[in-house]
Amino acid sequence: MRDQRTVRCTYYIESAKPPADAAAVMAGEQSSGTFVPVPGESPRIRERHAAHVVEVRELERRSPSLPSRSRPEQVRAANVTIDIPMENIGTDLATLWTTIAGNLFELGELHACRLNRLELPDDFVAAHPGPAFGIKGTRRLIGDAAGALIGTIVKPNIGLSEPEFRQVVRELARASIDLVKDDELMTDQAHLPLERRIAVATEEIRAAEQVTGHPTMYAFNITGDLAGLRRRHDMVVEAGGRCVMLNVPVMGLQALEWLRSFSEVPIHGHRAGLAASMRADGLGVDYGVWQQLARLAGADQLHVSGLRSKFYERDEEVAGNIRGLLAPLGATTPVLPVLSSGQNVTTPAPTFSAVASTDLLMLAGGGVAAHPGGPAAGVRSLRDAWAAATEGVALADAAERRARAGDDALLRAVEKFGQGAG
Repeated sequence: MRDQRTVRCTYYIESAKPPADAAAVMAGEQSSGTFVPVPGESPRIRERHAAHVVEVRELERRSPSLPSRSRPEQVRAANVTIDIPMENIGTDLATLWTTIAGNLFELGELHACRLNRLELPDDFVAAHPGPAFGIKGTRRLIGDAAGALIGTIVKPNIGLSEPEFRQVVRELARASIDLVKDDELMTDQAHLPLERRIAVATEEIRAAEQVTGHPTMYAFNITGDLAGLRRRHDMVVEAGGRCVMLNVPVMGLQALEWLRSFSEVPIHGHRAGLAASMRADGLGVDYGVWQQLARLAGADQLHVSGLRSKFYERDEEVAGNIRGLLAPLGATTPVLPVLSSGQNVTTPAPTFSAVASTDLLMLAGGGVAAHPGGPAAGVRSLRDAWAAATEGVALADAAERRARAGDDALLRAVEKFGQGAG
């Protein structure tokens, strides 16, 4: 009997063939068929294991997006939806990824292939524990901090000596910042080994907490060889660290899932490398697809880029990324969206306007470190900007009001970074 539970995938494709024919080739390639009939593909196998084309919605003809063996001047574009029996996949993330995003991208008759939507059966979602901490657990470890969380990245990211690194962390922790993270390029380099970063950062954070009373979370980048992943996690936990970071596209969803199986602290999921499979309109996977799997694999915090950022995604795409992370996914714990890239006091207003939520972590590099009054003023200015955004107060008005009350941190940040739209 055919498994009624299906993984439903919607792809954008281009082909010189009629789209329905191209979709049939895709369904066969990723299930029980191949490009020619084979003796072993019995009616029983086809009935039970073949993928089914559910819908083909043809679009206009256009020039091919991708190179291939043939070079037609025009191809037929379409959105196609294919159902794959869950029995073919089970509940394994690696098998799922191979099935929905494997050889399809190599088919010569497809001049575009992009997975834009993924709908998973409830049984598949339920088989994965998802985040252990998520939004609530992260807030709890930062003293039940309310509102949008403010974080930053250690800069310079490469080349700091141990004393220089100590000074950076000391200033940030004493600024009562919520989270500090390693840059994705900071792993275990000889000039500042991970073991020493852990020791120095946890020491400075503990000392700062005695002064400020505010806990700061540090996300230590434990990306590296797979064999040493647990050892590096344990180093963080044994030193009293509160968070580990993984470059998920580099290490893979399976490494994330394995880390989730033993991690005692939240996992900060960086997306470095993801754009290689996400940026082209005619190739790869949409962020909305990838984030579902990263959530199931156990990330507690996930990067989404940022509105008005230096990266390529348009603001509406970033807002969609955020809404996707905040949307329910079975019974899994909600994930904390992480905003990054060019964030400063001008971005809270458009961000809040777009997503109507403060369940966010805003990473501001220059927005903190480059503030004329130093990191502490940078952190205060961002908190003030978020307060203005949630209260519906124009940024310039909020800056003047705060300055009249004796704190010009927001005003000086507005002067440096501009008023934006808020």
